[in-house]
Amino acid sequence: MVLRRIPELLAPAGSPEALRAAVAAGADAVYLSGKKFGARKFAANFDSSQLEEAVKYAHLRGVRVYVTVNILVRDQELPEVARYLLQLYETGVDAVLVQDLGVAALAREIAPGLELHASTQMTVHNREGLAFAAGKGFKRAVLSREVSIDEIEAMARGLNIGLEVFVHGALCYCYSGQCLLSSAIGGRSGNRGMCAQPCRKPYVLLQGEKDRYGRPSGLSALPLKEKYLLSTRDLSVYRHLDRIVRSPVQSLKIEGRMKSAEYVAIVTDVYRRALDGIAHGKWKPSPEDGRDLALAFNREFTEGHLLSAKDVMGREMSDNRGLLIGTVTSYNAGTAEAAVKPSGGILPQEGDGLVIIYPGGELGLLAVRPHLQDGLLRIKTPERVRPGAKVFLTGSTALSRKAKKIMAASRQIPLDLRVTWEGGRPLVEALLERPKKLRIMVKADFQMEKAQSQPLTKSQIETQLRRSGGTPFSVRNLEMDYPGGLFAPLSALNGLRRDLLAQAERAVLEAYSPDSQIIKEAEERLSRLDLSATLPRSSRAPSLAVYVESLPELKGALQGGCRRIYFEPLAGTEGRDRTPKTRQMLQDAASLCRQAEAELVWKWPRITKDGFIDWARPLLAEVDAVMVEGTGAAEAALAGRPDIRLYGGAGLNVCNHLTVRALFPPFRMLTLSPELSQAQISELTGRARLKGAPHLELIVQGNCEVSVAEDRLPGLKADPSRFWGLQDFKRIFPARLDDDGRTHIYNSVETCLLDFMPQLFGLGLDGIAIDARGRTESYAHEMTEIYQRAIRMTIEGGPGLGEGLQSLKKEAKARSLGGITAGHFLKGIKDEL
Repeated sequence: MVLRRIPELLAPAGSPEALRAAVAAGADAVYLSGKKFGARKFAANFDSSQLEEAVKYAHLRGVRVYVTVNILVRDQELPEVARYLLQLYETGVDAVLVQDLGVAALAREIAPGLELHASTQMTVHNREGLAFAAGKGFKRAVLSREVSIDEIEAMARGLNIGLEVFVHGALCYCYSGQCLLSSAIGGRSGNRGMCAQPCRKPYVLLQGEKDRYGRPSGLSALPLKEKYLLSTRDLSVYRHLDRIVRSPVQSLKIEGRMKSAEYVAIVTDVYRRALDGIAHGKWKPSPEDGRDLALAFNREFTEGHLLSAKDVMGREMSDNRGLLIGTVTSYNAGTAEAAVKPSGGILPQEGDGLVIIYPGGELGLLAVRPHLQDGLLRIKTPERVRPGAKVFLTGSTALSRKAKKIMAASRQIPLDLRVTWEGGRPLVEALLERPKKLRIMVKADFQMEKAQSQPLTKSQIETQLRRSGGTPFSVRNLEMDYPGGLFAPLSALNGLRRDLLAQAERAVLEAYSPDSQIIKEAEERLSRLDLSATLPRSSRAPSLAVYVESLPELKGALQGGCRRIYFEPLAGTEGRDRTPKTRQMLQDAASLCRQAEAELVWKWPRITKDGFIDWARPLLAEVDAVMVEGTGAAEAALAGRPDIRLYGGAGLNVCNHLTVRALFPPFRMLTLSPELSQAQISELTGRARLKGAPHLELIVQGNCEVSVAEDRLPGLKADPSRFWGLQDFKRIFPARLDDDGRTHIYNSVETCLLDFMPQLFGLGLDGIAIDARGRTESYAHEMTEIYQRAIRMTIEGGPGLGEGLQSLKKEAKARSLGGITAGHFLKGIKDEL
């Protein structure tokens, strides 16, 4: 019998019901969230008492519990997060998933024994990112969904960190942790667990000319059949699960904390049985199981970037597809019935959910007395449907019954018992193998007497000791060294069994929890922690930097007086060797900056897979400074040039002073998150400087980058001379294709903080920045001049300052793309609906 090592099966538990379903269906571990600090705020989640009970419930059935604390946290929330982390540690959770580096540092300081997993929100997508996570004490990293299994195998060599990947469920369009689209549109941030899923909405792709400031003119829509341009299919690697099992991956994760308990039961059960079959060397994909996965929920399945699939996008529609069961051939108005030619081998049952899709619309209904007649399926419909319409099964009563049967199953920890007698007193030894090897000894508080007439048989004693119904345990093996001829009331044996099971329960729970002394030490560390200390902020004039992607933009910024350039060269050589052109662009940029006595910083893309890193390292000789937006890129740049000056971009998600400390050194400058408000920035800067900090900067002008995706929008071209944009019902979001073929999307309106210049001075920022990427030389030149004038005006002060800044704001607005906004600077992002 083949018993292959198989990865952990990790199931979602968005509610207590889903937790029980996951456990019953065979999950090795579950992930869930409290009511706060989790990336799925709209799931039911668990309050404090529910969370404690959930951990007990799972542990008593041999299931591990990982709690998500995977949002970006602000300074004022850190004390509450610290108490929450201690509570989780005391509860005995098996690990905490974290996005925020500051939260990770806090956890290590309070409870070094609390296992940390790097959430997929941390955007770990290269080998150096894994090495960074391992160096920061993470025991596991949930890799970005865009990483392939071949890349994983190369990344994992020689690294001592567990790897976790998603294998089933919904996919995000953007790299997780880098999406600000929902935040920009309506203030609901995915980085705070409140994503409104704008990627599931319809969009039109536009193209046109650019005016002298890079704004669109003469726009026209590309004639695309698809409407849901950002909508992905759902991931399912079930058919190739054995390929994943052969990889270094430690944990297979099912997405779905917003899904029902029935969904969790069906999907977990299918993957459980598949993994067990693979372990025994006798598995092949089951068509029935594949059908059940699709019926549970699907937007059409893809094997995803994990298996290098080319069909990741599902742009035709964005909701549940169900299963195609037939095509309408005719409609009988008299009986209000549609005749359907069956396909796919499935017929609906009474009460099943159906959707009929036809050109220009769809009709949802419940099946009422569906039946076959003359080889055609007859379905009553509330309105006329035309021949050719497709009929899909979207809800199955049979599948619901199957889910309920799975959920009714019991999950117990096996016990191996050995019973002996000492002077007539039963002594029971129990051995458990989960969560670790435990040995429990229980001596009866009664003595069995020599029987007068009817001694208890060995079988009777065994029957009483095996009765564990309603408990988390089952007796697997029972050995008994019974001398015979003894008697005791059966109630006494029942009491002995209850004592044994109670001690086993305590032993299991204690095995998962730190001991009291360790908890006491963690409490003392928490009590000594001061997260509110701050330095007074002194007003200062920030320096001005400009982001550019072309040499004309760079020249414009220098002409406007900028003396720090973040240059992300767009070579426009997709699919061809870009080394010669990029090298020449860097050399030309360095020459221009030297002439202007300006600092040149080579900005790397937000996503830097291992292929980019291998390509970029030799070019570091052309520059003295580099800006990165990920920790893996930082590690790679320093490995290539240990003396390089390192700058941090907005993709690092710096939201609190502990994250600043976690990144300093090696960073000499960090860009703050655009989701922070003025008040939150003020707290961060004051606390960050208490123990020394890098320079802190904020992007104050430009269309904020809100998404980066591995997808290439259909029709989008790497032509910087033309404007490309996505239009929803009322906005146009600029889009561009980078040299790696990724789509970048920008906010439809420009951030503009010109009239807040005195407040920016008062925040103690070292720098402010204009994002002129994708614009023109004129925009970079004139916008830089406007901000330089605003800085000088604020330094000089005087009664006319407010009026002068308002005048400059009008000048900026006249050059803006889509108008201007203060973004989240005044009110921050939403925390509640």
